[in-house]
Amino acid sequence: MNVQHILERHFGYSHFRNGQEEIINDVLNGHDVLAMLPTGGGKSLCYQLPAYLLEGRVLIISPLLSLMEDQIQQIRLRGEKRVIGLNGTLSYLGRQRALMNLNQYKYIFVSPEILQSEAVAEALSNVEISLFVVDEAHCISQWGHDFRPDYSKLGRIRRQLGGAPCLALTATATPDVLIDIEKSLQMKDVKKHIQSVNRTNIAIAIEECLSLDDKMKRVSELVRSLKGPGIIYCSSRKWTENLAQFLKMEGIQHSAYYHAGMEQEQRTLIQQQFIYDQLDVVCCTNAFGMGVNKPNVRYVIHFHFPSQMESYVQEIGRAGRDGLPSAAISLISQGDMDIQLTLLQSEFSNYEQLHEALHLLTKADGLTEEDVFGRTAITETQGRFILHHLDGLTYPLYHNEKKAAAEIYSKIEERLKFKKSKLNAVLKWLHSKDCRRKGIISYFHEENILSQKMCCDRCGLSLLSFMEREEKSEIEKPLNWRLELKAIFGQSE
Repeated sequence: MNVQHILERHFGYSHFRNGQEEIINDVLNGHDVLAMLPTGGGKSLCYQLPAYLLEGRVLIISPLLSLMEDQIQQIRLRGEKRVIGLNGTLSYLGRQRALMNLNQYKYIFVSPEILQSEAVAEALSNVEISLFVVDEAHCISQWGHDFRPDYSKLGRIRRQLGGAPCLALTATATPDVLIDIEKSLQMKDVKKHIQSVNRTNIAIAIEECLSLDDKMKRVSELVRSLKGPGIIYCSSRKWTENLAQFLKMEGIQHSAYYHAGMEQEQRTLIQQQFIYDQLDVVCCTNAFGMGVNKPNVRYVIHFHFPSQMESYVQEIGRAGRDGLPSAAISLISQGDMDIQLTLLQSEFSNYEQLHEALHLLTKADGLTEEDVFGRTAITETQGRFILHHLDGLTYPLYHNEKKAAAEIYSKIEERLKFKKSKLNAVLKWLHSKDCRRKGIISYFHEENILSQKMCCDRCGLSLLSFMEREEKSEIEKPLNWRLELKAIFGQSE
């Protein structure tokens, strides 16, 4: 049975998208594969289709629960039931049952963190893994060095599980990040399929606002006039709530907020309402997007710009996945730089906190790591960074507490310097007088691109073509609760 037959029989497509067939053939030939396809370019097919031709199971490491659940739902909706997600949505008994019966599944989804569980690792070692997939592989470099160090252990875990061929998938990565992915996953003789990050159907506009009030007024104007649906990215959970409330006060009723601090049921409901066009706009942090399979997002607004160009390109890539014209608009004002610097610095502890925490960890008074970090006001994110580099010390902590503090703090300073350089690159791009698109292409070390009509504000872009011809109706859309429930539980019509 060839790949074309599988494509038609199990996925209902008559032809592959650009690059998919070549990636799949390399996977089936047992190669390690590193693939960069644009958002909406069909990355999931590159591991879902080979599963029908491989003897063993496909293990997929996914960064977000929402993304994992979306992929599981999509697989089930096409009639494939041999899929499981080992995550927090399973009860204790449900997880135990799943671990005892992993041979029954073809697709096994996990997070990097759950792979650290001895029970999960042991269960996986008892089944044949034919393909080791890392979805959104840029997270290895973007998150793995900071607040999710378990990403850096994936190469070792892959080897422990039998060293199956690896498929690393991403939508955005610089050459340095691609090297980091390859090294972290211990990939050998890699077949690379790297496509451009340029999304020609997305027009790019940057607007400067004189004040915060002006910025909020401009958001209201844009949401009222742009063809929707749309996404608005904010820098904090509080701002998503504030902005959604502001839009409702402005009469934009079909708006909501989304962030990682919400209950899972609440987040799932917002996602489903957005997917089924019951919401016109969602104000969110970067926690929203990866798990939302919605092709007709017409605009993305950055109320606060992200601290990395990679994040910006990933986030605007949620617009126009259907290939139709869409807009990416960033609103900037004084104080934005201070917000981003504060957020960057909050990811790491200061020296005093670090030294005190290490001192407490050396004391034999029964304090847990959680107790120590609580006493020193070190956050969970900061704590994970410290513990990761503490594990990397070549000597016991109690032998030289001061030296350990100096070594770990040098790692903090090094990482903070790197992240500030990323932020400075974004700032330079925001204030550049050159073509926005060429600036993005240059950042990712791609060759120059051809000029296009619908480009950016530096190239004379007008947003008029993205505006509604008629005023948006605010008539309440009826909630189709049956459709929502079916979608949530992965049931087809």
